[in-house]
Amino acid sequence: MRILTSADANFDQQLTELLAFETVNDKDLLEAVDAIIHQVRQTGDEAVLKLTQKFDSHPAASMQDLVLTQNELKAAYDALEESIKSALDTAADRVKSFHQRQVQETWEYTDDLGNRLGQKVTPLDRVGIYVPGGLASYPSSVLMNAIPAKVAGVTEVIMVVPAPKGELNPLVLAAAYLSGVDKVFTIGGAQAVAALAYGTDTIPQVDKITGPGNKYVAAAKRAVFGQVGIDMIAGPSEVLVYAEGEKEDNADWLAMDLLSQAEHDTVAQSIFVTTSEEQLQAVEQAIEKALAQLPKADIARQSLQNRGALILVKDRAEGLQVINRVAPEHLELSLDNPDELIADIRHAGAIFMGRHTPEAIGDYCAGPNHVLPTSGTARFSSPLGVYDFQKKSSLIYCTKEGSKPLARVADTLAMQEDLEAHARSARYRSEP
Repeated sequence: MRILTSADANFDQQLTELLAFETVNDKDLLEAVDAIIHQVRQTGDEAVLKLTQKFDSHPAASMQDLVLTQNELKAAYDALEESIKSALDTAADRVKSFHQRQVQETWEYTDDLGNRLGQKVTPLDRVGIYVPGGLASYPSSVLMNAIPAKVAGVTEVIMVVPAPKGELNPLVLAAAYLSGVDKVFTIGGAQAVAALAYGTDTIPQVDKITGPGNKYVAAAKRAVFGQVGIDMIAGPSEVLVYAEGEKEDNADWLAMDLLSQAEHDTVAQSIFVTTSEEQLQAVEQAIEKALAQLPKADIARQSLQNRGALILVKDRAEGLQVINRVAPEHLELSLDNPDELIADIRHAGAIFMGRHTPEAIGDYCAGPNHVLPTSGTARFSSPLGVYDFQKKSSLIYCTKEGSKPLARVADTLAMQEDLEAHARSARYRSEP
């Protein structure tokens, strides 16, 4: 795990190299994904079935073998241990409660000419959510994608989840039942994205695709954007933990917060920024100690070697500069008074404030969405939310008298743009 110091002459270059990451620009990857999308567009269900058999070693003999019923989802939920069911229920309730506050409503007003103007808010008709599958269990991904869609009023939520060798984790199916998912297909990869985007005889075409996946899924989402909407092109998970060496800090806690991201993936990114050299050294030692106890230590260690860093800055001002430069997916502020920094933080997907708010709580049950902008895209992107499943239409109603002054303005501007028909169309409304 590299150590960077802001006082170094080449610190800016070192930081640039640390943050460099190309998500889906590999030529071979893009060509492979384009070929898969083409197959699905050409032969639909036939291609989806063959590709699922090939890439997932799925035993399905027909497309119907890739369809899960509501009874199967309910059975998975009913079979959960009570403690797990309670935890899932609590998480779902909190996610729903938070996202209900994001709902946008239709509005309008009357201007001083007597014309009515406004905005009509409408939910999307049908969305597709991609959920990582197999024996890995990511029920939180189901909750974070399906619940905001349902809160927004989406009519139909279609879930795709890969099932390598036909194996699925029941907790994912239980989360789908609890979230109100309407249809589930056990397919994954680029073929699942293509099927959702273009539709097949079995799989309905959707209006938008959300949810995380591997590089093939990310590349496929980019390729079908325009045919459908997408949430984002997600890169590896990342966290930036900021502290100032206050006596209340616990190096073991800080180290584990960094490792909670590192264990995700060998290209996940964990960055620790501090104003205290003593604290930096303590966290470095705590990381080594904790690695000896983690089941996924090999993944975490490689992640820290590949993209992790401990960064020493001179003061809070420099710390804020680094935070905004990184624009992290997850930002933890391990401080007595984290509110003091909020006004100066411009770029972060989610901000976890104080020592008792680890990113892990946000992953599962705090309430806000855990689908967040990565790879610096928090500079211009936001967390997934209800607003991603609603669209707006402008409302314009001009009265006979109220249209005349506006028509004269439009007439004048249209002539300046050399658009005669526009000008005449407006002019007719301005005449006595």
